[in-house]
Amino acid sequence: MDFEGKVAIVTGSGSPHGIGREITRALTEKGCNVVVADMNLEGAQKNADDLNTEFGCDSMAVSVNVTDADSVTAMFEAVFAKYGRIDVLCNNAGITQPVAIADMTKDDFMRIMNVNLVGTFLCSKLVVPYMVKNSYGRIVNTSSVSAKCGGGVYGGAHYCAAKAGIIAFARAQAMELCKRYKDMITVNCVCPGLIATDIRAELSDEAEKESRAKQAMGRAGTAREVANTIVWLASDEASYISGEDVNINGASYFG
Repeated sequence: MDFEGKVAIVTGSGSPHGIGREITRALTEKGCNVVVADMNLEGAQKNADDLNTEFGCDSMAVSVNVTDADSVTAMFEAVFAKYGRIDVLCNNAGITQPVAIADMTKDDFMRIMNVNLVGTFLCSKLVVPYMVKNSYGRIVNTSSVSAKCGGGVYGGAHYCAAKAGIIAFARAQAMELCKRYKDMITVNCVCPGLIATDIRAELSDEAEKESRAKQAMGRAGTAREVANTIVWLASDEASYISGEDVNINGASYFG
């Protein structure tokens, strides 16, 4: 896989750990110029600096609120002004909340939907004109196995609904873009299961035991294992795949 000369934006990649950071590293290793995008500009800048120092690349950090169209537009304009192209968008920004429906408020529901689903919608819609300018685009969304199996220890029903909505939206966008632009832009999703990230470290002993018992492989996946799949979907090797959602859960769920 060769990403030389290409530019990728990864939202939600300002954390010192996690899937977003691993996506940026995996893309950079393939020669991609990566934009580290996050609400936390300090964290994004630290990760971008680390990429530049370690790989000698031309990474860029941007602050973005994916729920705000003006903020998303400003991000794309800044990236295009610097690089003159946007080839890959990884919609990785997301939040979760483990709460029962009985205890869930409307504000809880809307907050989870806004960051996960509305954020994916805004970024996926507004990036298209930039991809069309260079006749190439890959959009890869981070959904979740929770979108298919009705939840788990990490998130409530609102999280499941948002992540399921991402899959449905991606399928619809994939079809629309294929009808209009043929194979110019693809749209796909990944659906991670139990992944060893900071969120997992916050689980209670009981929740950790429950989650591990469901793992067919007897272990959690790694952020790099998720990132590797995303990089493949963003590459030319996956050029005939669009509207798909790929499970990454170690044979713990099929569907």
